Amino acid sequence: MADLKARIATRVAKELKDGDVVNLGIGLPTKVANYLPGDVHIILQSENGIMGMGPAAEEGKEDVDIINAGAQYVTINIGAMYFDSATSFGIIRGGHVDATVLGALQVDKHGNLANWIVPGKMVSGMGGAMDLVVGAKKVIISMLHTQKGAHKILDECTLPYTAIKVVDMIVTEMGVMEVTDEGIVLKELHPDFTLDEIKEATGCRLIISPDLKPMED
Repeated sequence: MADLKARIATRVAKELKDGDVVNLGIGLPTKVANYLPGDVHIILQSENGIMGMGPAAEEGKEDVDIINAGAQYVTINIGAMYFDSATSFGIIRGGHVDATVLGALQVDKHGNLANWIVPGKMVSGMGGAMDLVVGAKKVIISMLHTQKGAHKILDECTLPYTAIKVVDMIVTEMGVMEVTDEGIVLKELHPDFTLDEIKEATGCRLIISPDLKPMED
């Protein structure tokens, strides 16, 4: 499981461009900070009030005063700054975030996202996802392709929406998909899986790109 999550985080990191301001959601997306290419300069924003966040802190070298939005110990880069939540969400709502990477409970073929609650279960709060998906210029979903065998990519979400028609790209351990007006287009397929396997693991029709290529680890 850990290797699959690292695979996803590594591939997402390659999608980020030099100079981008990027917000990483809690859970799997936070791992992206550990796999950023050395030849690009990415400015990581954490909605609890950090601009210039670095990768996860090494064990034994944690600073208890530096955590990300998921309460994980992180590092900061030279030139980083701290601010309050009002400023942080002003940055997000003001359209100053180039990309956000979020996890998901469900995504559907229209780009609708459900990622904040399963009805009847306890939840600590909706977090900043509802602001991020409408404020960021690009929304990338990073997640495992299925949940205990159940489809997470669907014709229509069955869980409460976070937002509608906001998802641009989905990256899972099986492949890379782009959400278009026609539906979900499979752009990359990981060599560990066949086309039939990813189709079976997906709860809606996949449009296969004529330029389909292998997904890199």
